[in-house]
Amino acid sequence: MKKLTLLLLASLFFLPSLSWSQGCVEPTSEDGIQLIGFLQAEGSYQFLGKDAQNKLLDESSFYFNRARLGVTGNIPYDFSYYFMSEFSPRLGGPYILDAFVSYNRFAPYLKVAVGQFKSPFGLELLTPCHKLNTINRALAVNQLVDPFRDQGIMLSGSTGELKIFGLQTKNLIGYNLAVMNGTGRGLSEDGKFGDNNNKKDIIGRLTIHPVEFLTVGASYRFGKQPAKSATATTDDEKKRLGIDVELKYKNLLLQGEFVDGTDKGSYTVGGGCSGDVEVREGSIKRSGYFVQALYMTPWKIQPVVRLESYDPNLDVSESQLTGTSTDYIQNTIVYGFNYFFNDKVRFQFNYLYNAEENGLVEKKNDMVLAQFQVSF
Repeated sequence: MKKLTLLLLASLFFLPSLSWSQGCVEPTSEDGIQLIGFLQAEGSYQFLGKDAQNKLLDESSFYFNRARLGVTGNIPYDFSYYFMSEFSPRLGGPYILDAFVSYNRFAPYLKVAVGQFKSPFGLELLTPCHKLNTINRALAVNQLVDPFRDQGIMLSGSTGELKIFGLQTKNLIGYNLAVMNGTGRGLSEDGKFGDNNNKKDIIGRLTIHPVEFLTVGASYRFGKQPAKSATATTDDEKKRLGIDVELKYKNLLLQGEFVDGTDKGSYTVGGGCSGDVEVREGSIKRSGYFVQALYMTPWKIQPVVRLESYDPNLDVSESQLTGTSTDYIQNTIVYGFNYFFNDKVRFQFNYLYNAEENGLVEKKNDMVLAQFQVSF
């Protein structure tokens, strides 16, 4: 209770000094406070088969996937603020999720944000959680794009209404360039603030929107961190490269994203949207992708199909895998639909067919997810 009270007081304290959150919600009023947030009540059922004693291992649960409350607004002149907190017990809440200030004098050509915000990498990460086309992000995004949120400074903007090379589309070119700690939300192993990375991470993203229905994006991240191994003589190193494409034509939406990752010295597993992160020693190369298609029908039902694949170790061939290996390629097909009661209330249903690419490690792990969302 004390932790919750302190967080609520913190939100009031930050009202006059924080900022707009890229990829989430921008303030709609000239000045003053706008209350924002959303609730995602979710149920899951995982098909795990039976054990050697013929006992059913299936698991089911109801929980809050996310429960977020925040404020945003503008301050004269040319400043805006954004503050968002996470209250879901499943994600370890309550805690501060986003908190930063933006200077918008030269928008849309240039905005400057300082604070804690999403790393400007990729298409699906920068899609707000309450606007995701499937209940969860792709496994490749969850595993390779961490940390989702970090602290630092970011320059962003676009060409706006400028006409370049005779092309008439708005925001023909967009960009983000950030310098960030590289330590995520700034928490050390004991749960206190701790940034032991003086080298910082550089993250950049460029988008091209040549015609109304097509956007192509490219993202890059590079950073060094103090070595996790006591015997190491050089810093650990992280590189990420991402390519994404989005095609929106009338009621049809097609999206695809590929992420490639190289880690030297150490690497992380897990994380994603406020999940637990496990740090492992060693160098590794990984990659993954997803492609998905959606179509909005006249009945406010939007069917969705997604294929995703994640290779957790590119240096391990199929012939090297064993029945107990964890380095197999993980493929998932998501079937489902989104139903929109209105622009604030949505129901999502996903069936995840999980297939390990090597027959030696095929296991029962399909899942059904259902989520009811209210945003405000």
